[in-house]
Amino acid sequence: MQVHLDYGHDGLDVELPDNHVVRSLSYKQTEPLADPVGELRSLLERPIGTPSLAELARGRHSACIVICDITRPVPNELILKPLLETLEQSGIPREQITILVATGLHRPNEGEELVEIVGQEIAEKYRIENHHGQCLEEHAFLGTSPRGVPIWIDSRYIDAELKITTGLIEPHLMAGFSGGRKLICPGIAALATIKVWHGPDFLEDPRADCGILDGNPVHEESTWIGRHAGCDFIVNVVINTQRSVLKFVAGDMEQAFHEGVDYCRQVVADSVPEPVDIVVTSCAGYPLDTTFYQAVKGLVGALPIVKQGGTIIMAASMSEGIGSPQFQQLFDENSDLETFVERITSGGYFVMDQWQLEELAKVRRKARVKLVSDGLPAETINRLFVESAPTVELAVEDSLADYGADAQIVVIPKGPYVLAEVRG
Repeated sequence: MQVHLDYGHDGLDVELPDNHVVRSLSYKQTEPLADPVGELRSLLERPIGTPSLAELARGRHSACIVICDITRPVPNELILKPLLETLEQSGIPREQITILVATGLHRPNEGEELVEIVGQEIAEKYRIENHHGQCLEEHAFLGTSPRGVPIWIDSRYIDAELKITTGLIEPHLMAGFSGGRKLICPGIAALATIKVWHGPDFLEDPRADCGILDGNPVHEESTWIGRHAGCDFIVNVVINTQRSVLKFVAGDMEQAFHEGVDYCRQVVADSVPEPVDIVVTSCAGYPLDTTFYQAVKGLVGALPIVKQGGTIIMAASMSEGIGSPQFQQLFDENSDLETFVERITSGGYFVMDQWQLEELAKVRRKARVKLVSDGLPAETINRLFVESAPTVELAVEDSLADYGADAQIVVIPKGPYVLAEVRG
């Protein structure tokens, strides 16, 4: 059977053996909103758990709108236009509105990339600035959380009289789902905050996983920090596989987010009756699969449905390479994954972005990984605690030789955007 995997900008067609493929996991068929702009305008007037945005904005003199960076395919221009119109009509001057890109610890988004995120008109007419997570002096200290996380949040957000966040609700490998509170922590938090919140004390909890909110310490802490920092209004979106809008939620940071999560879960969850030998997956294509750092998300997303000792085969473009210099440093400093995990859990060792290698360690404890990419040479991929493969077809052929004639394959063409589960 031929399968189209999300890969880079254009995707990747692969041929898989029919007699071994038992399922292809995907979104449920759902019609996109016929009038997304009209729907959003209605929600701004009648949000969940808050007064209308216009009412919130009246009497305020400044506003900060937080948006996702390039790694999330959010329809920012569609969302921002009615937001900005509402703020200005309610009396907040354009020059007192800041659009803040929630980079977390990612690189800044500038130039044509910024135009890609927000559209030409907004890029030209509004002040758009990037969060710089490694510049502590650009953050305000808000104390320490009950779980011991020092809270440093971007001063431009804290100083704004009206605080708004936007975002995409999708499965997330640590926080359960993206969106909502995550635009604040880690989106506009400093390294001093993220290093603790993304530390082993949080991530080694088995509930810090895709699709889990109840009892998830990463989600709970991010929510507490978001409330502590303040958030007047959110707009979150759920999109389909063609990135058309399925649903908007707007209003209170928690109430609106949870309504969006309930809807998202219904759309993105798909299951198999039992784990399988081989999972063929992607990292959802551009913009998520541009680095190996991001591609780890695709591996974690496949983890629930692969057998212990099975194999995950992933195609990811990795057009921008491995990731940050700090993430690359981890592969130079650690000879194997278990040594690395012992170092971070025993204390005294920290390198920015280590949390993604910690997630890779969880994957490798359960499964082999074969990685197909034209973004990095084979010798580089083989240094990343995974195995390079020239094509998905050859990786499948090699894996079938390991698992025998009865080996079963499941395909997840859209990678971590699908919430893969085992349901007997």
